[in-house]
Amino acid sequence: MPPDGPVTLAVHSLPVTSAEGSRRRHWQMWLVLLVCAAPVIASYLSFYVLDLRGAAYSDLITPTRDLPHDLPLRTLDGQPVSPQSLQGQWLLTYVPDAKSPCADACERMLFMQRQLREMLGKDRDRLDKLVLLPDDLTLTPAQLDALIGHEPKVTLLRAPAAALQAWLMPAHGHRMGEHLFLIDPMGRWMLRSPAQPDPGKLKKDLERLMRANAGWDRPGR
Repeated sequence: MPPDGPVTLAVHSLPVTSAEGSRRRHWQMWLVLLVCAAPVIASYLSFYVLDLRGAAYSDLITPTRDLPHDLPLRTLDGQPVSPQSLQGQWLLTYVPDAKSPCADACERMLFMQRQLREMLGKDRDRLDKLVLLPDDLTLTPAQLDALIGHEPKVTLLRAPAAALQAWLMPAHGHRMGEHLFLIDPMGRWMLRSPAQPDPGKLKKDLERLMRANAGWDRPGR
């Protein structure tokens, strides 16, 4: 028997079809990826578009150039080093000219590399010094001591000159050893200083970059 009182009808939503559920999960996945990538995207927009576009002292490399996974890096005593081990930290990189001794100009660039890092103050721990030596370049004992005798020590690795030149390139009409190169924490070459750079102007580029990615970048590789 029906219950006493008026009969009421309840309307329920129709079940979600499998196609609708698949589309919903697909959009949810993209939303999660977008949220995770937002800090990196924001920092690059700040650096390339909002602040430095048209005003950078250095050359912005667009598109960026990834660190080759097969770059044959070695320590000074010949031990192989994985290129992926360099990721996770900003790298202020210097590559001396191949087939020529590291003379006064080379030593000035190495000194500038060291000083620029220290000039960043509280942000200096987010930037490491990297020197990539072409295989046919030799350093004097005094130069080697100057490189590795300071704290924090520079990361000093060797690689074939042709492999380095296939990744990092000097400006037209200049040599590799006239520039400093900046590699981002994901291993992408994204900035090249002018030849024989002005350290004060290059410092401003580095400071802007450190500010732009302060929300997601942390020191330590």
